[in-house]
Amino acid sequence: MDLSVIIVNYNVRQFLENALTSILRAMEDVDGEVFVVDNASDDGSVEMVKAKFPKVILIENKENLGFARANNIALKQARGKYLLLINPDTVVQEDTLQVMLEFFGDTPDAGLAGCKILNPDGTFELGAHRSFPTPWVAFTKVFGLSALFPKSKLFGKYNLTYLSHDETYEVDAVSGSFMMITREAYERVGALDETFFMYGEDLDWCYRVAQVGYKVYYVHSTKIIHFKGESTRRSSIDEIKTFYAAMQIFVEKHLSSSFIVELLLTAGIFLRAGLAFVGRAGRLLGLAFVDFVLFYVALLVAGFFLLGLCFVFI
Repeated sequence: MDLSVIIVNYNVRQFLENALTSILRAMEDVDGEVFVVDNASDDGSVEMVKAKFPKVILIENKENLGFARANNIALKQARGKYLLLINPDTVVQEDTLQVMLEFFGDTPDAGLAGCKILNPDGTFELGAHRSFPTPWVAFTKVFGLSALFPKSKLFGKYNLTYLSHDETYEVDAVSGSFMMITREAYERVGALDETFFMYGEDLDWCYRVAQVGYKVYYVHSTKIIHFKGESTRRSSIDEIKTFYAAMQIFVEKHLSSSFIVELLLTAGIFLRAGLAFVGRAGRLLGLAFVDFVLFYVALLVAGFFLLGLCFVFI
């Protein structure tokens, strides 16, 4: 069997249906299998898969096990020469799977690869590829230099924004929303690290693939659309807290050989997390302030209106 496709789903029934429709269309000429691992959705996702996609291998979890644990359940059962982890809030092109399989066939040093990822408005999703968070890369991200100078090779390493989106090249890491790995690489590096509940496990997998001598590639010649963050929005998960906790785990696991390096990266993570929390709180306070002002303006207008009526009737 050539390909095993694995989708972890949580409460995104309509997105999952669209993803499966596009994936099965793309697999018409591919010898493969499709897994859906459902993390205890309550939106009818399981019933939809059973009714509309009976050939899909459905695994029903009794609780939300997170991204890594859920994928690992299917990875243990998968039989494909290549393994694709893909998000349910994606849509693939008809040629996507075939193009990726051909790329691996032509690129023997590739252990893991991702493709071009577009936002729903057609713009390039920056997270499609990135560098590992070394001290300098983390510094440029935390202090906004990567955003100020995106075309600079010195400052734009975080998301490799100085590189063309229309070329294929080796990168440190690709997005967990679309990661295809060879079975050979998978058997050498092992499953996803279940210490990560969500976020960071993709970066960790790419890092481990590179450690054992394989290369990670960004492939520009096919693309998917990614409706980013849909599962998170439908859960009670604190996205900011979970993301920065994952980054902390990655730093402690892979980049703590030097106390200074770990200190710098940890400080950067906490600073960035703090700014994110402040930003979110500021937006909430801003909305509350607007509501407060509009409420009292409405009361004031109503007061003047009633006063006017009194004068009319007097």
